[in-house]
Amino acid sequence: MARQRVQSALAPLDLGGVRTISIRERKNLVRRSQFARAVDPDCSVREFLAALPALLAAGELREAAARAAASIRGGRPVVAALGGHVIKVGLAPLIIDLMERRMLQGIVMNGATAIHDYEIALIGETSEDVQENIADGSFGMARETAAAFAEASAAGAGGRGLGRALGEHILAGGHAHAEASVLAAAARLGLPCTVHVAMGTDIIHMHPQLDGAAMGAATHVDFRILAALVAGMEGGTWINVGSAVVLPEVFLKVVNIARNLGHRLAGLTAINFDMMSHYRTSQNVLKRPVERGISILGHHEINIPLFRIALLGAVQEGARTGP
Repeated sequence: MARQRVQSALAPLDLGGVRTISIRERKNLVRRSQFARAVDPDCSVREFLAALPALLAAGELREAAARAAASIRGGRPVVAALGGHVIKVGLAPLIIDLMERRMLQGIVMNGATAIHDYEIALIGETSEDVQENIADGSFGMARETAAAFAEASAAGAGGRGLGRALGEHILAGGHAHAEASVLAAAARLGLPCTVHVAMGTDIIHMHPQLDGAAMGAATHVDFRILAALVAGMEGGTWINVGSAVVLPEVFLKVVNIARNLGHRLAGLTAINFDMMSHYRTSQNVLKRPVERGISILGHHEINIPLFRIALLGAVQEGARTGP
């Protein structure tokens, strides 16, 4: 049976009665004054940043720098939580520079970050070829890394914490590349550097000499050290870089502890740098615990150098103009 054509019962709507307004009367979200400016290749970094569009990520980069600079000028903590990728893409020198300038008052790591940082300190290399090494079961079986974490776990369980014990181990060991280690820099500068381990996720957990109870005790000391640091972060800034699960969860818990103990943490800002948006960072870093959350997506090896120089400029500008 041939299919019959069905005629629509609706006639086209007559638009003759539509009301219009002047383009000058409506609310617009983009203005000519927000556009980028073309600058010369020999311009200063400050001029380059000022010439970026005042829109979307470029505007949020400047706001992130301004908020972190305000925390610094107000004597409030700025804390950086680092995923392992931050070390693997060569950003440790920039983090150490901000630590030495006392623009960062604390460093937070997961287990992978600490492992990459330690291996750089020891041999100047890290990030093994997993695909090749897992084929014969040699993946993650480096003796030196496991031995260092076993020693630091035993030392840190008594009250120093895992991060401080690892940093002191690097300094005491005379490692050839200690100057590139964030762990070592924190120990040298007396800044808190906490390491938060999820048991079973890191290569060192496969080694027989590692004492799980000692590592658990050492990382729990670090959790309590971080809780003490965050309790004083009213008006401060938390910067999460490249951790999508462990450190966002840790942040949520230590904020809750602080408020449970009566610390309001008003004016707390969170800045999240990542390659893509994730549930835990959007909820547990940028939304639930803080007053203002700023998300900047893209490659860390580009965005973190930009943020650092923007932060230095914002601090200098604030010092010239006053509060």
